Amino acid sequence: MEPEDLVTSRPLAEAAGTDLVLMLHGYGSDTGAVTPLFDVLPLTATGVAVRGPFEMDDDQYGWFLLDWGLRPDLSRVIEAASSVLALQDRLAPSFRSVSVLGHSQGMAMATTLLRLRPHAYRCAVGLSGFVVEQPLLDLGNDGAPRIPFFWGRDPGEFVINPDAQESAGAWLEEHTALTARTYPGMGHGIGVDEIRDVGTFLRHYLAA
Repeated sequence: MEPEDLVTSRPLAEAAGTDLVLMLHGYGSDTGAVTPLFDVLPLTATGVAVRGPFEMDDDQYGWFLLDWGLRPDLSRVIEAASSVLALQDRLAPSFRSVSVLGHSQGMAMATTLLRLRPHAYRCAVGLSGFVVEQPLLDLGNDGAPRIPFFWGRDPGEFVINPDAQESAGAWLEEHTALTARTYPGMGHGIGVDEIRDVGTFLRHYLAA
């Protein structure tokens, strides 16, 4: 990924020794959808909002082609995840820890990263999103750590269907140390109360 694909909460030249939080936006969006969360990061953390490689119309981006059934092509999911992992590998040596946050399709990406590298992350956040239904991604992860995961959503939203929400909840309960919060009436966006709770979660798990 090129520098123009990233937005950072502080210059990377000043970020050494802090906690890296990779932030992944949703489908048909861009980095601006997640940068408001910079405001609630702990002082010890550096947020890096990453633009997805799947280019859509009108300066909108995603991570892979998505249908309404939320059942993407696994090869495209792996390709997108690999692009984030390559970036992570370049950045991580300068940081104290790595965590990941994703909204909507970005949550599918975040949980895919956890499945591919279960030992790499301090904690994770998923907002109004889903988990890719693909058991192959969980092969070889027996005994992997159950990292702290914050899951925020509006159960009545119309973008992530009820079956996908139920499936996500089942996977998160089985594979993570889950903190789940619901925000009725929030819709598919990122709400003020949710942002506050994400900040509390990150400050707790990224404490010095």
